[in-house]
Amino acid sequence: MTKVQEIPLSQIRRPLYRENDRAKVAALMESIQEIGQQEPIDVLEVDGQYYGFSGCHRFEACQRLGKETILCRVRKAPRSVLRMHLA
Repeated sequence: MTKVQEIPLSQIRRPLYRENDRAKVAALMESIQEIGQQEPIDVLEVDGQYYGFSGCHRFEACQRLGKETILCRVRKAPRSVLRMHLA
């Protein structure tokens, strides 16, 4: 079961590094400033910790705008699912 909620950016771990497209981040920053974040990012909740593997551009855009929280689609998962994402 998934739920959508605001989560502090500082609580989301991003274990896989990805180089973002600067133009896309800039466009998202502009859009988020004008109309807000429209699409949540997906995060896994494992043992009370949040892990983000998608939404890299939205995450960076919110960070660069100085937002404290980001809209997330949260899915609780066991550690085995986290290990699959990290493999």
